[in-house]
Amino acid sequence: MITRRRLVQSLVAFGASPSGVARALEGRRNGKTLVVVFLRGGVDGLSMVPPVGDPAYAALRPTLKLSTKGSGAALPLDGTFALHPALAPLLPRFQAKELAVVHATGLPNAPRSHFEAQDFLESGTPGRRAPDGWLNRAGAGLSGAFSMVAIQNGMPSSMAGDGHALAFPSLKDFKVGGGASTTFEALYAQAVDDALRTSGREAFESLSTAQRDGLASRTPENGAVYPRGVLGRRLQDIARLVHADVGLSLAATELGGFDTHLAQGAATGQLATRLDEVGQALAAFAQDLGPKLADVTLLTMTEFGRTARENGTRGTDHGAASVSLVLGGGVQGGRVVADWPSLSSGALFEGRDLKTTTDLRSVMSECLESVGLRRAQVFPDFTPAKLGLFG
Repeated sequence: MITRRRLVQSLVAFGASPSGVARALEGRRNGKTLVVVFLRGGVDGLSMVPPVGDPAYAALRPTLKLSTKGSGAALPLDGTFALHPALAPLLPRFQAKELAVVHATGLPNAPRSHFEAQDFLESGTPGRRAPDGWLNRAGAGLSGAFSMVAIQNGMPSSMAGDGHALAFPSLKDFKVGGGASTTFEALYAQAVDDALRTSGREAFESLSTAQRDGLASRTPENGAVYPRGVLGRRLQDIARLVHADVGLSLAATELGGFDTHLAQGAATGQLATRLDEVGQALAAFAQDLGPKLADVTLLTMTEFGRTARENGTRGTDHGAASVSLVLGGGVQGGRVVADWPSLSSGALFEGRDLKTTTDLRSVMSECLESVGLRRAQVFPDFTPAKLGLFG
C-alpha cells in the first residue's frame, strides 16, 4: 500500500507542491481568474507608454523618443500619454474601457539587479526575501487541483510555497494516460489517506475529461488569432483552461527579452518586436474569452523600468518605475492612472530614473480583490493605496 510520503515524493518529482497533492477539487469556485504576466528584463515604460506631453521627454531621448505625429506615430491616450504603436491591438480595449494603464509604478527602492528585483517582486516583500510568493499566499486555502497554474518552464517564485500549484510548459505536455502519468493515477488510487485518494481521483477525472475533449488543441473562440510567439501560446492555453471551467483562480506566465541596453529602437526595433508580441497576445486572449473576460483580470508587471535618458549605445539601462497594464471586463479602464512626477531634472529619482509614485503592491492588491482573493497577509506590513482600478 502506497504511503502519503512516497506519493508526495513522486508527485513533487513532477512539479506538484508537497502540501498541495492532498487537496481536493471542491475549493473556491466563484468563477473568477487573475492572470499575471511577468515581462522579465525591465520593460522601458517610457517607450511602452511614452509621456509625449512631458516637456522633458524628447530631450532625454534624442533617438528613442516617440511622437504622435509622422511615420510610426504613437497612439494618443490622453493629453500626456500615448501608446507604443506596436501595442496598437490593445487600443480598442482601452477605448472600450477594459484596459487601464498604471504608470510610474514599481516597488519602493527596488535594486537595479534583475535577480534581486525579480525576487522581491515575486515575493511581494521589497527589501527582503520571503520563503513563499505573493500569489501562493493569495491562494492559501484554495483546494482545486487547477486553482493555481503557471504555464511556463518551471514554477515561478510568485507561486512557490505551501499552497497547491502546478507548473508545466504547455497543456500538450501535461497529459493523463501512458508512461509516468499512468503511474501517478495508480499511486493516487493506492493512497491510504481517503482525502488524498479522493483528491487524486477527481484531479485525474478532470484532466481526463479535458484530454478527451481535446483541451490542448481547442480552437480559439470569437475569431481570435494568437501570435506564434511563446506568450501567445501560453495565453492561449490559459484561455483554454478558463473556457474548460476547471476552477482556475490564479494563472501565471512570463515573457523575457526586455533588457534593452543596446539598440533598443523607437517605433521599430528590438523593443518594438517584443511589444508587438505582447500587444497581439493580450488582444487575442481578450477576444478569445469574449463574455468570459468579465470574470478575468490580467495584470502585466516587470521588475523595474529603464533610465529616463538614453545611453551612448542607443539603449537604456536599469532604472526605477515602469508601466503595468490591467485588462479585464471589470476594469475601470480607458485611462492612465498616474501620479506623474515629471521627467524634469529635479524630479528624477537619483538624477536618472522615473520616480516610483505608485507602489506596485497597490496594483497587485486591487487585482487580487477583483477576483475575491485579497488578504492582509499577502503583503505584510503594507497598506495599499486606493487606485480605483475596478468598479
